[in-house]
Amino acid sequence: MASSTPLTDKQAPIVIVGAGIFGLSSAIHLAQRGFANVTVFDRQPYWQTQYDFDSGCDAASAALPDCNKIIRAAYGHEVWYQNLTLEAIEQWEAWNLDLAQGRDLPPGMTTKDRIYVNCGNYHLGDEPGLNPFEKLSVENLTKAGKGHTQYILTDPAEVERAKKDGYGYAIDPFHLAKEGKYSGYLDAIGGFVYADKACRYAQHKAHRLGVKFVLDKTAGQFEGFLQEEGGKVVGIKTKDGKSHPAALTIVACGGWTPSLLPEMDGLCETTAGSVAMIQIPADSPLRQRFSPENFPVWQYKVRAGADGNLYGFPLDERNVMKLGYRGTKYTNPQRDAQGKERSVPITRWTTPSIDNKLPQKSVEVIRKFLDTYLPELREHGINISNTRLCWYTDSFDNHFVIDFVPSRPGVFVATGGSGHAFKFLPVIGRFVADRVEGREEEDIMRFWRWRQLAPGQKPYNEIMKGRSSPTALQNVRMSEERDLVLSDMSYRSRL
Repeated sequence: MASSTPLTDKQAPIVIVGAGIFGLSSAIHLAQRGFANVTVFDRQPYWQTQYDFDSGCDAASAALPDCNKIIRAAYGHEVWYQNLTLEAIEQWEAWNLDLAQGRDLPPGMTTKDRIYVNCGNYHLGDEPGLNPFEKLSVENLTKAGKGHTQYILTDPAEVERAKKDGYGYAIDPFHLAKEGKYSGYLDAIGGFVYADKACRYAQHKAHRLGVKFVLDKTAGQFEGFLQEEGGKVVGIKTKDGKSHPAALTIVACGGWTPSLLPEMDGLCETTAGSVAMIQIPADSPLRQRFSPENFPVWQYKVRAGADGNLYGFPLDERNVMKLGYRGTKYTNPQRDAQGKERSVPITRWTTPSIDNKLPQKSVEVIRKFLDTYLPELREHGINISNTRLCWYTDSFDNHFVIDFVPSRPGVFVATGGSGHAFKFLPVIGRFVADRVEGREEEDIMRFWRWRQLAPGQKPYNEIMKGRSSPTALQNVRMSEERDLVLSDMSYRSRL
């Protein structure tokens, strides 16, 4: 259990290290609680890059290179995350409304911008029925009064209901129907958010609430903690040599957090998913076919191991269709000065040689999916245009970590997104503020306390395997450009 001393002095300085979703949301909610001296430090010049990956951003939770993020309420038995998603969606919709009505627009954004796109979530697998995760999701959303948003597409009556409700575009997005028989299920809740716009809006909101930002590759870059005799942390040092005193330091650096806080060994590790982008040409009829108005977010073989766990999106505003693969998670273990191995992110900006490359296994799974379910891409001469690793911070149990750090008084951590935290950007900071203030905690927070793997406990994510792991990038064959070409033959006939 982490030692904690609630912070009640609203004028006391608070430093937040990291301007990703945990840092931004924490800043917003602390400011809304009346904390008047909150400063966010980050080495990324987000005022200039506006959280855009192609402009140099490598934020762990913005555009790395996840330009869009899934919003889904389907959570199986984890009704606490389901209900929090429903709450977050209300805020995403409110942010959209603020933009549409021109209320305090962030620089560079207009009333035509949308952050959240409610295009629904289509689930499919190799079998027509629901898997256990999907079945529980439907049951629990129905109990929450959302049964009308769930469409089991193997039932003809449900197909007709979906059409009547305006979701005809999402009942067979991969054109799999045979003799009028459909497969999969449609969750009409959610869709996706534009990651860069979401972070830009949140940053602007925090700034308007009085939060200060130091966003600079030297002045904003964390170099170490300021410590009193006895070990209490009383602020941070930055790369420009300056010291910044603080009554509390919140570390929210996404994939960089475990390497900054060795105390997280065994609790969190930085892992990489795989992302492929497909640029649809201007003269292609597929632009209309895959637009958000005509194509939903999708998930394939959810929680099904190394040959499943794919997801994808309709076209974004740059006419790029993205799909991702997390069936195999990769690590990049590096030894520190003491010989300890910890995984750290690598991007096109830190390691140019890795740009546009994925592990061969990822490419094989992604190509097979595209050849099977979207053969029209190959028929139109369209191939994968780009690929990149996408870094996350996984906890061993897939829950977040929002707590004071034991044995390091004065430090608080907000991390462990485990691939599903972004959807909670508008609300997650509330729990940080609650914990900082020592308020009576909501039940969900029991999952996010500082913890260790108990003897005999089976981890959801197996972490900290080091360089001996077969999924460490040092042991993985990386793809070449020729591997991105889709097959001349379609696997659809096997379905």
